[in-house]
Amino acid sequence: MSFGASQLPLPPVPQFQADEPKPSQTPHFNFHAVRPASKAEKKSSWDERRLVGSVDYSKGEYRVSVEVDGVGREQIPARHRLRVDGSRWQKDWKVSEVVERVLRLNHWDDIVGVLNCWAGRFARKNFPLLIREISNAGSLEHAVQVFKWMKTQKNYCSQTCIYNMMIRLYARHNQTDQARGLFFEMQEWRCKPDAETYNALICAHGRAGQWCWATNIMEDMLRAAIPPSRTTYNNLINACGSSGNWKEALRVCKKMTENGIGPDLVTHNIILSAFKCGGQYAKALAYFELMKKTEIYPDIITFNIVIHCLVKLRQYGRAVDIFNSLMSKREESYPDVVTFTSIIHAYSICGQVENCKKVFDMMLAEGLKPNIISFNALLGAYASHGMHDEAFAIFNIIKQAGYRPDVVSYTSLINAYGRSGQYEKAREIFDTMKSESCKPNRVTYNALIDAYGSRGMISEAVQVLREMEKDGIQPDSVSLSTILAACGRCGQNVRINSILSVAKSRGIELNTVGYNSAIGSYMAVGEYDKAVSFYRMMRKNNVRPDSITFNILISGSCKLDNFKESFEFFDEMKELNIPLSKEVYSSLICAYIKQGNLAEAEVTFAMMKTTGCMPDVITYTSMITAYRTIDDWRKAWGVFKEMEVNNIQPDPIACSALMEALNKGCQSAMVLQLAQVMGEKSIPLNPRASFEILSACSILRDWKMASELVEKMDLSLSSLSVGVQNQLLHFLGKSGKIETMMKLFHKIVASGSAISFTTYSVLLKNLLAAGRWRKYIEILQWMDDGGIQPSLQMYHSVLSHVLKDKSMKHAVLIQEKISKDYVAL
Repeated sequence: MSFGASQLPLPPVPQFQADEPKPSQTPHFNFHAVRPASKAEKKSSWDERRLVGSVDYSKGEYRVSVEVDGVGREQIPARHRLRVDGSRWQKDWKVSEVVERVLRLNHWDDIVGVLNCWAGRFARKNFPLLIREISNAGSLEHAVQVFKWMKTQKNYCSQTCIYNMMIRLYARHNQTDQARGLFFEMQEWRCKPDAETYNALICAHGRAGQWCWATNIMEDMLRAAIPPSRTTYNNLINACGSSGNWKEALRVCKKMTENGIGPDLVTHNIILSAFKCGGQYAKALAYFELMKKTEIYPDIITFNIVIHCLVKLRQYGRAVDIFNSLMSKREESYPDVVTFTSIIHAYSICGQVENCKKVFDMMLAEGLKPNIISFNALLGAYASHGMHDEAFAIFNIIKQAGYRPDVVSYTSLINAYGRSGQYEKAREIFDTMKSESCKPNRVTYNALIDAYGSRGMISEAVQVLREMEKDGIQPDSVSLSTILAACGRCGQNVRINSILSVAKSRGIELNTVGYNSAIGSYMAVGEYDKAVSFYRMMRKNNVRPDSITFNILISGSCKLDNFKESFEFFDEMKELNIPLSKEVYSSLICAYIKQGNLAEAEVTFAMMKTTGCMPDVITYTSMITAYRTIDDWRKAWGVFKEMEVNNIQPDPIACSALMEALNKGCQSAMVLQLAQVMGEKSIPLNPRASFEILSACSILRDWKMASELVEKMDLSLSSLSVGVQNQLLHFLGKSGKIETMMKLFHKIVASGSAISFTTYSVLLKNLLAAGRWRKYIEILQWMDDGGIQPSLQMYHSVLSHVLKDKSMKHAVLIQEKISKDYVAL
């Protein structure tokens, strides 16, 4: 996979001037973008910026640069021209050539040497051009050194425009103190600040998040009788908004309008960004709707902010609709890398990893070069689903694309291996990260703790916690919550108390997630009273519970048949105005069903759908099980069909429950129909489903399907109970499928399942009914060899068949067995 940077098109070039290549050189052409100029423009052509390009056809390369002439040797004052003409060291460089030479230098002493060789230094007009071009290059260190040299020149005269450019450059590098120092210095040099000066200074403080300073500078500007422009207000609004102070940003915007300066597109984008930074996503969308009613058309920056807010509000469908609209109207607002990255993130949260990859490939197809954030978004999508191979492939592509993986990249990869249960690889990536001088943060350590905790390796997780503290990173509630959840899964009650003691000794206040982990852990180890007590402590400490908290309490009470307390927790949840989740609804439905109150379960199920909380597979399975209990196969089938309509993938438990309901309702054909659906949707068969299918085959006398099913039961036989195994054998034998019955018996033996006396009884009874007395005697020998003594009745049952076939040899052996067993009795 290759990533080519999208090239910006050059401005329209009406005319080209090409140099003739010399015979000894490879074809190499220079061209200049020129246009007819007016007389006024010709007089000021010395300060113009021109695009100059060169093409090397032999190498297939081209280069575009900016050229600025400046005042040359012929235009400098006469008193300085004699010094220039009489020295071979004085070079008549263009301003752009001087900038190019300065930027190539790393030693500051050499910069002075280069500048002293420049003839144009004697022209005062060249100084602003020199600072302008170096500022555009963005090199603060070079600009500072050139500015220091400039102030030592005898012909230098301080100018406001030079200070403005330097203040803006300091602002770009977030050096607020230096920018403020220049503001005072320029006044000492008798340069009066203008509107651009104040704009640059406000911008500098805004970048640093110092909105109060920016406001004070605005007031100084008004006291100096300098009217603020739209740019001034935009800079101040941005200073307030970037600090999350959206209310102050709105106040400034209102004042701007009152002063007769209407907001433009930049203003609207800044206000939207202020809402985004302040977490006011709904207000941002409302403001966007008002903005659409104006004559100002939003650009891609606007749409990127709106998409971000929609994703934060979990309105993924609207976000994707806006993205599709942008793709269909490319001439108006073309999606950029930020847009594609936001959509990848949206699909990642929804769990649609395939769409994440499709959007990423679409971005490449559009000629956009992904940045490290885009790569991390795709990497995080794979990591959230434990797809470590795909995540590792993206991690390698990041390196191939010329980027250095950052802490987010490494953390996502650790998370990918942790979720897939490969804690060794997670630790390996963590060590590689540190060896690459990429310092892990708290999220990285939490991901590694979760990798160990998910595998029940509590000691290793605690060791990572200690390592985290040695690196100077204080564990947070997430760190301890991860270990608490692992303790609950492993049933380590003592560890739970120890972790809670660690949190108390280090002053770590558990948040809602931390309390949920502790309550869930106590529930998992059977400490119901401690779980409820910890919940009461949570309320006492003014930590607000959420739907997960109550789901743990309601489901835990239901498992212990404490239905009264389950419903009390539900009432308490409603009093706190906590929205009900599908998990809570499922737990309530299970509680009603276990209580035998099917009517309330149906009401809750219907209410769940009307509130927009779509049931999941667990909820549907609970309802199917409830209808199976009352032998109402029609309602059970209706619930299953509703699952299909709502695109809910059924699991083996739901299918087996429905099959049992159908068999009880004498709908064996529908059982086989459901089995076919399971095969088409790649739903694995569990032991219960296999038994129900065989029962349906028995009723319908579909021996072919029964035989095929037996062939596929190798993996599930070991999990079948002895009773189910005996029922399967009896079903096949009674159906006359003796060979299939024996094949199933051999698979049961090969699976390592214990063969009981009852199993042999079922086998022998069916063999004898089919007249297979020779196989019957062979099975008797197997029993004897396996240490299971056949009964006298078994010998007596087969003796009549042996005598009927006049097999005296076998008759004598059986009679000996009967006599021997009779004597033993």
